[in-house]
Order: sequence, then C-alpha cells, then structure tokens
Amino acid sequence: MSKVELEFPDGSKRSYEKGVTVEKVAYSIGEGLGNDCKAGRVDGELVAKEHKIKEDSVIEIVTPSSDDYLKVLRHTASHVLAHAVNNLFGEKGLGMGKWAENGMFYYDFSDLSIEEKDLKKVEEEMKKIVKKGLKVERVEKSFEEAEKLLKNQPFKLELLKELNDEGEKITFYKQGEFIDLCKGPHVESTDELEAFKLLSISGAYWRGDEDNEMHTRIYGAAFSREKDLEEYLENREKAKERDHRKIGKEMGIFRIEEIAGSGLPLFGPNGKAIINELQSYMHEINDELDHRQVQTPHVYKTELWKKSGHYENYRDDMFLMDVDDDEYGMKPMNCPGHCLIYKSESRSYRDLPIRYAEDGTVYRREQKGELSGLFRVWGFTQDDAHLYVRPDQIKEEVEKLLESAIQILDTVDMEYSIKLATKNPEKYMGSDEIWEKSENMLQKVLEEAGVEWEFEPEDAAFYGPKIDFQMIDALGRGWDGPTIQLDFNMPEAFDLNYKGEDNEEHRCVMIHRALLGSYDRFLGVLIEHFGGNFPTWLAPEQVRVLPVSDDQISYAEKVKEELSEFRVSVEDRSWTLGKKIQAAHDDRVPYMLIVGSDEAESGELSVRDRSEEEVRGVGLQEFKNHLEEEVGERELETSFIG
Repeated sequence: MSKVELEFPDGSKRSYEKGVTVEKVAYSIGEGLGNDCKAGRVDGELVAKEHKIKEDSVIEIVTPSSDDYLKVLRHTASHVLAHAVNNLFGEKGLGMGKWAENGMFYYDFSDLSIEEKDLKKVEEEMKKIVKKGLKVERVEKSFEEAEKLLKNQPFKLELLKELNDEGEKITFYKQGEFIDLCKGPHVESTDELEAFKLLSISGAYWRGDEDNEMHTRIYGAAFSREKDLEEYLENREKAKERDHRKIGKEMGIFRIEEIAGSGLPLFGPNGKAIINELQSYMHEINDELDHRQVQTPHVYKTELWKKSGHYENYRDDMFLMDVDDDEYGMKPMNCPGHCLIYKSESRSYRDLPIRYAEDGTVYRREQKGELSGLFRVWGFTQDDAHLYVRPDQIKEEVEKLLESAIQILDTVDMEYSIKLATKNPEKYMGSDEIWEKSENMLQKVLEEAGVEWEFEPEDAAFYGPKIDFQMIDALGRGWDGPTIQLDFNMPEAFDLNYKGEDNEEHRCVMIHRALLGSYDRFLGVLIEHFGGNFPTWLAPEQVRVLPVSDDQISYAEKVKEELSEFRVSVEDRSWTLGKKIQAAHDDRVPYMLIVGSDEAESGELSVRDRSEEEVRGVGLQEFKNHLEEEVGERELETSFIG
C-alpha cells in the first residue's frame, strides 16, 4: 500500500499508510493524544477524526484544549438545537446548521413558525437532550440509502445530489432518534455541551441566495465552561451599547435611508470629519511609501471585467446595466482601472516599482438581508493601492506594507491577528504553479517578519493569495482589516510588461493592498471599539466652549477663533452650566472649555476633559499647544494636565 507523509505543527514529519484516519495518527503519537482527539486540521481544513488522509498533508490534532474544539462543540450544539425543535414542533425542513463567528452557532428551518418568547422552551428541551448524554455517531450510507432517508427533506436532498456528483462518501451524524446529513466534525456525546444559550431569531435565504426561500434561523452561543458563557453574554450586552448604528445616529455620523438605497449610507458633517482625518492619515502613509494618487471611473463596459476575470468570478456580486446596447458594470474593485493607467505607456525596469493609490469607491451587490450598517454595504470607499513591481522587488514592498498596516492598527489601539489566505480551488485564475509560488513568497515574508500568523485555507481572492489582518476590538471581537494581496495573474490578463536590462519584455507582478480595508467599515469598527469616545484627533467635535452665561458668549467666540485649526463649537443655548456639561458629555466631546466672568476677564480657561477632570486658570496658548501636540501625535488618551 502506498504511503503519505504528514507534517506536524512542530515541523516534524512521519509516514503513514494511505487512508490513515486522523484518530489513528493521534494514537500513533501517544495514547493520551488519541484519547483526547476530537477532530483534526488537514491542510487547514477542520475535519472529523474519522477523516481518511489520502495524500501528503499538514496535520494538527484537535483536542479539548485546542481553539478549534469550540467550533466542533458549537457544530454539535446546532444539531442539538435542530433535535430540540423537532421534538417540540414536529419534524421540520432542515437547512444549514453549523458554528458561526464570535462564539455562536445556528440552524435554519424551512417551515418553522417561532417567536423570541419560544426560545426559552427550546433551550430547556436542548438541556434535556444534553443531560441524556446521547452518543453522537458518524454513520456512512450509500447514495440510495441516503436519498431514502432524506425523502422528506428537500433542502438536504439538494445537498445530497451535489455530494453524489462529487463521488464523496455520504456521511450522517446521529444522536438518539435525530439524524442529519453532515460531514462533521462533532464531539462524541451531547453531554459535552455544558454551557449554551439561545440568543435570537432571524431570516436567512437558503444558501445565502435571495432568489431562494427564506428560512427561519435560530442563533445561540456555546462554550466549554459556564464562566466563559457568562463573560460572553456580558460582553454581548456591552456590544449593544456600542452598536455603531446606535452611536452613529446619536452622534450624527451616518444614517441609512431606504430612499437612498438601504446599502448606501449617508454621512453627515460629523461622519465626514472622521473620514477626512482617516484619509489625511492614509495620505501621509502613502507619501511615506511613495504611492502616487490616481482617480478612475465608477463604471466600465463589461469587456473590462471579462478581461480582469471579475465577470466570470464575481458577476453575481456586481451591479450590471445596459446602456445603448452595451453592458456596463459598476466597479467592484479599483485594480482594472489602475492596470489601464499602467498600460497607457511603455515601462522600463528602472521605472518600477510604480505605486498607484486611490480613495476609490466600489460597489458590491450584497443581499439585502445581509446589509448591516457600515459593515455590509453596497458602496464603500477603499484606501486602495496597486503596486507594479519586478519579481525581485516583491519581498521589500510586501515587508513595507506589512509594517505600515501594523503601524496603523497600533495608532488606533487595535489588537490584531494575521492570516495567510490560500487558493480557493473552486474560484481562481492562473496555474497551480503560480499560486504555489505566490503563497510561498508571502509565507516567507511573514516568517522573516517574526510576527505570529496562521493559514486561512481557501480564502484567497480569485487572482492571488493574500495576507489578511483581523482587527480585535475592545470587546475582543474580530473584524476584517488590512489586506495585502500578491497577483501574478492580472498582469497576465492585461499583458502588463516592462523592458528589462536585457532590452526584452518581461511581465510585471501586481500587489493589491488596502491598509484600512475601507473607510466605511473601518469607521464602523472604530465607533464600536471606542464606544464613540474617539481620541481627540478623530473626534468629530474636538472642543466645545461653554459660556457660563450669555454674557460670556463673545469671549467664547474669541476662544473658538483662536482654536480655528481644530473642530470647535460654542454652546450658545441659554441652559444652565450643568446642562451644558451634560450635553457635551453625552455628545462624547473630548474637551469642554468653561468660561465664566473670571475667565473672560483674565483671558484664561477652565479645561474639563471627558473623564470629568478639570483644571482651572489655563492660558489659551497653553491649551492650544497641548491640543496641537495631542492631535498632531495622534495620541490615544484625552487628558490635560496644567
């Protein structure tokens, strides 16, 4: 029998018989590891412990101490949820059930009428199933057996037919009388599910397609310890208070109006002030990186998108239209336009690297049910750039972009994780050799940079692998952030060349990068990260002058004029001072300058910050100097010490 070579996380390698299971590999290392084996990661994919390995692979054993164990546990929680629903409401049409991001799991049902008040009853039924300690068994069946078993489950039958086309084994997971088509992985018994809670009900289109039937989705959260669940639920309540849609409306940052397009946010002056600051910061970064600003159209003939590969690989996510017998598409990405600029003249090896940057607005046809504030929209503006480089310049350019991304996240006090996204075998252009070369190049940069990172299998863009940052906010939640993508394929599609030292034509390489991701989503994340209490440099209103009475309004206006380089307002409503302070506090203004008759006479200020510390007798120039330093250095803390 032929052999397979498996590589372990520590870099060691072992040979096994082809078809060895993950569990047998675990036992070969040690009985303890074999007993603890719950699942495995094979070439980055989370698989059941019964999974048979048929080719050389990188493997990791998943045990209860692994981060992946919670995903396995939550997958089982989704099955326990479906089991409980069937017990209470009779057999329902089953859709998708799996773990989700941020500690959650869900299951979709096609014919379930349920309200939020019913969740407690479902949760109690789940607890009964858990208490029984039902064995979770993996069962393999022939296609014919599976088809007969699923005769009353049309959505599962649809999935079954696709599995049959792929020639895969048909696997089910069974617990008591409940059985579900599923490839796993799962924990061994329902009583491993000790800490869980059902959270909400929503609608979800079958397979995420708005042309399909709407299902009822029930969300829950699950953890291995009750303590972790309690902490999660506490943070969830905090998150509600930090919801960027709520704070965005309160602070006049943005709003969503159906008449303007439910996926197209409207930014008020406060929102635009923050975006302007972010853009100014990014333009400084671009200058440091020697990026040159360009501007490209919002709409092109689809001939361009066919050449770039977007029409084939991204068409369902594009806004398309017919104009004078020609088909046009609103741009989902800026790169093809930048390629046209590069190609507009001949290039020499001496010219490279050429770096084009653009605050480019792009359009993605997200489904209405998935639109969410600034996080999922139809139109958003990227801090986009595309670098055209020689192969020998790739490493240096990617290193500089990596350093800049880290610098930006440090500036906004955001923790992060880094992942290397590899080829999606279902959606890519170019040869396997080019993909392997690209992935190896990015991996080498990450290894030499000395940063912690991990693989993100099958999540690359269709044109090349990428380094993705996930931002971790103040509540420990993850958000998509900076991305750096290496692309050998689009230069091939657009025939992008340069003349080398040998006077011959050579193909250039593209690096795509967005160091914030998009201004819109980044702003949404910052709102929730800071809870609206932005550092002074980002705050839409940095200073509010509070005259004690109408007699000091003239002096307040003079103070505002002296601080005109900052975003300053005067509170001129005839309110008590206490009410004015409360309003400024509610509006999350970093600094309040209180001016009464004594201050107007002496030309001084009483400075109060958002933490309610107050310093009296401050000279106007002294405060201005402090503000210039705090804003100029983009400091995180809002504090004045006289």
